[in-house]
Amino acid sequence: MADNKATFDGFSDDERAAMKEHAQELKKAARRGSKATKADGEQDVLAKIAEFAEPDRIMAERIHAIVKENAPELTPRLWYGQPAYSRNGKLVCFFQPAAKFKTRYATLGFNDAANLDEGAMWATAYALTDLTPDAEARIASLVKQAAS
Repeated sequence: MADNKATFDGFSDDERAAMKEHAQELKKAARRGSKATKADGEQDVLAKIAEFAEPDRIMAERIHAIVKENAPELTPRLWYGQPAYSRNGKLVCFFQPAAKFKTRYATLGFNDAANLDEGAMWATAYALTDLTPDAEARIASLVKQAAS
């Protein structure tokens, strides 16, 4: 039997970078402490989106606007270097740019704090290749439901 340690070296460079970003996010939040505001989180998210290359940047800007419009009660924040939105400190949804892990599509994901329960099984992530009017309407509906 081959030694798996010789072929498996742990996390990818992208995964390690995401974990480092998350550690920096936690340190920044700890420094802000109780003085942290919703505006701080939004500023962080907008700065991160500005770093994205097209088409991820354009898609992230539009998703940010859709979330703000349809779920203004959610608080923008960063999560592993990705724009994310939370309620009462619990992550509800996030946008993962395609370039983040070199995938062919961006992802709109929802965590367990999202109110998307539908029977015994429901989707928690959606692949995004283009933001058509139909896709934007579906995102708006999902975000409203998730934040409810």
